[in-house]
Amino acid sequence: IPWRGDPDEEIWWGGPVQPQTGWVLFGDAPDATGLADVREVTPGVHFAGSMEVLKQVADRPPEEMRLLLGYAGWGAGQLEAELAEGAWLIAPVEVDVVFGVPIDQMWAHVVRSLGVEPATLVASRGVH
Repeated sequence: IPWRGDPDEEIWWGGPVQPQTGWVLFGDAPDATGLADVREVTPGVHFAGSMEVLKQVADRPPEEMRLLLGYAGWGAGQLEAELAEGAWLIAPVEVDVVFGVPIDQMWAHVVRSLGVEPATLVASRGVH
């Protein structure tokens, strides 16, 4: 696919499942948000993985965008069980974090937004 955007744009690792597949998260991009396979995650954040959308994004990259390879996945009921065990922290989706915070700082930024200092977290399941 010819890329017409910033040659320094990075492609991120989305997870260990199907690393040969491509996904795109993007902000409000009028050219792409009307396509049938684009899903709105939250206002200002859209998601797609079709070749049609990837080609359109490559031709006219939106200002706010994250390109990803692969994804993380769970078996039936697995995520619900992990949430019930307290294995995950949950935070609201914020557009400025998704597109504005550097990837290497995002996790600590979001944890701090919950009022938690990352260094105080214990690497185990359950509420601490």
